[in-house]
Amino acid sequence: MMRDFEPDVVIVGSGASGGMTAYVLAQAGIKVLMLEAGRHYDPTTETPMLNWERDAPLAGVSTPDKPFGFYDATVDGGWQVPGEPYTMAPGSKFKWWRARMLGGRTNHWARHVPRFGPYDFKPYSRDGLGVDWPVSYDDVAPYYDKVEQLIGVHGKTSGLENQPGSNYFLPPPKPRVPELLYAAAAKSLNIPCVESPRAILTRDMPHPHAPRSKCFFASPCGRGCSIGAAFQTPTSLLPMAMGTGNLRIVTDAMVHTVKTDRDGRATGVLYFDKKTGREHFAKARVVVLAASACESARLLLNSGIGNSSGQVGRNLMDSTGTDLAAHVPALEGRPRYNEDGNSQEHLFIPWWLYKEQKAGLLDFPRGYHFEIGGGFDMPDGDFGLGGNEDGYGAKLKEDARRYYGAVVWISLRGEMIPNANSYCEIDPTVKDRYGIPVLRFHWKWSDHEIRQIAHGQKTARALFDKMGARVLTPDKPPEQAIADGGVIIHEVGTTRMGDKPSNSVVNQYCQSWDVPNLFVVDGGVMASQAHKNPTLTILALSWRGTDRMVEQMRKHEI
Repeated sequence: MMRDFEPDVVIVGSGASGGMTAYVLAQAGIKVLMLEAGRHYDPTTETPMLNWERDAPLAGVSTPDKPFGFYDATVDGGWQVPGEPYTMAPGSKFKWWRARMLGGRTNHWARHVPRFGPYDFKPYSRDGLGVDWPVSYDDVAPYYDKVEQLIGVHGKTSGLENQPGSNYFLPPPKPRVPELLYAAAAKSLNIPCVESPRAILTRDMPHPHAPRSKCFFASPCGRGCSIGAAFQTPTSLLPMAMGTGNLRIVTDAMVHTVKTDRDGRATGVLYFDKKTGREHFAKARVVVLAASACESARLLLNSGIGNSSGQVGRNLMDSTGTDLAAHVPALEGRPRYNEDGNSQEHLFIPWWLYKEQKAGLLDFPRGYHFEIGGGFDMPDGDFGLGGNEDGYGAKLKEDARRYYGAVVWISLRGEMIPNANSYCEIDPTVKDRYGIPVLRFHWKWSDHEIRQIAHGQKTARALFDKMGARVLTPDKPPEQAIADGGVIIHEVGTTRMGDKPSNSVVNQYCQSWDVPNLFVVDGGVMASQAHKNPTLTILALSWRGTDRMVEQMRKHEI
C-alpha cells in the first residue's frame, strides 16, 4: 500500500483527536498515514445545508438508520452499524454511537465547547470521589488557547466560578427572544445565564488549504457545514494537514490489531479494506489510536496490549441527560422575524452551586448545565403541544399562527462519576462481519447521578414557572427520566490517564505506559467527564500529547 509514501506515524481515526494529531504532526514535517473505518466524506459538496425537510423522505423525520433525521451529517453510522454489532450485559442499557465517515463525529456534533476548569481536573481533591487528573488546568490552559485560535470559538468570558473564559473568543451572536426570557427567569432565581461557547465562526477565517467563512445563520449545524463555519475536521484540520504534503488518508480501512515486536514496541496496525476484504499491514514508527473512547479500548483489548493496569475498558462515563419542554403563552402570536442564529443556543446556564455544594447543602456531588432552546424553528404537525389541536383546515392554520415559536425546551447535561459497574469488555462469542470480537457493555447509573437529575428537574420546572410556562413533558421519577448510557454521545474514560502505570493506561501526555511508541489521544484518556462537553478538552489534550510525541521522535526516544 502506498509504496511512494512511508509514514512515520499511523493514526487510527479522523475525528477531533485524530485530526488534531495529524495537523500537529504534519506541520512538524512528520509523515502521517491516517486510517478511517468509514467512507470518504466531503462537506463542501455533500452537505444538504439549505434543503427543506418537506423534500426529504417522510418529511425528514427520524428513522432507525437516520436517528437524527434524514439530513443529519452522519451519512454512515448511528446507534447501530450494519454488520458491526455490540452487546450489552444482562440488565444494562447502553447505546454506542459510531460515525463511519471521514471526520467522524465532528460532522454531526453540537459544537458546544466550554473549557474544563481548575475544579474539573482535581475532583477527587474536592469530594473524595473518582480520581484527580495527572494534569492541572494551568497545564492545559495554553493548549485551550491554541485550539480556540485554530478552530474558531465564539463566546464571552463570564467570570463565574470554575468557568474559565478566553482571550480568543470570537464575537457571540445576539440572544434570541426566548433566551432573553430564560435569562430573566434565571436572574430572578439567582441562576446565571451566559453566552454559550461554540466552535462556530462569526468572522471569516482564511487559509490557503482550508478557507472557512463565517456562519450565515440559515442552516442546522447538525447537517454539516459546506462553508466551514461550523468546525469539523474535513473542512479544517485535515485539509490543513494535507496541504503540507505530509498526510495521506485511507478510508474504508477497518483496523483490528496493533502489532508489536519482541521488545513490546508497536510496529504498525493490521486493517481490512472494507471494499475488497483484503487485509493490509501499515508499518510505522509510532501508532496513535484516535478511534473514539470505546473503539480504541476495543483495539487494545483485541490486541492484548497496554493493559497491565487492568484499566482498559474500565471507568466508562457518559454525560447525564434529561429534557423538558414547555409552552409559553407570552410567546404566542409574536411578530415573525429571522432569529435563526447558529441553530444552537446562544445562551446557556452553567453549573452555579459550587459554594452550596462545598458547604454540604446538596445531596449529590459535581454538577450539570442547562442547554436551552426556543424560537422560530421548523414546526412539527402539533407544534410540540402534544396533539391537542385539531390539526386540520382553518383551525390548523389558526393554531400554526398562534403557537409557532411559543414552545421552549431545556436539556440537562451533567457529570457522571466513574463506577465499577460501568465498563466495556470483549464479548466472548460475538464477532462482527470482519471476524473481529465486539464490545460488550456493562452500565449502571449511581445514586449520585439520579439525585443530580432530580435536582435538575426541580430547577427546570422552577425556571418554567417563572416564565409563566406550562410544562409539556410528563413528570417522571429521575431514575426513569435520565437518558440511557451513551445517549448523550460523550463516552470517555476507558483508557484514562494517570500518574502511575498501576492505576491508568496512559500518562499525562496520552502515551501508553506499556508501549512507549503507542499513544491514545481520544476521549478515552479523560480521567473525569465534568458536566462540560468534552470535545475542546480532547482537542487540547491531543495537541499537548502530540507536541511531546514530536519532541520524543526528534530525540529518537521513540
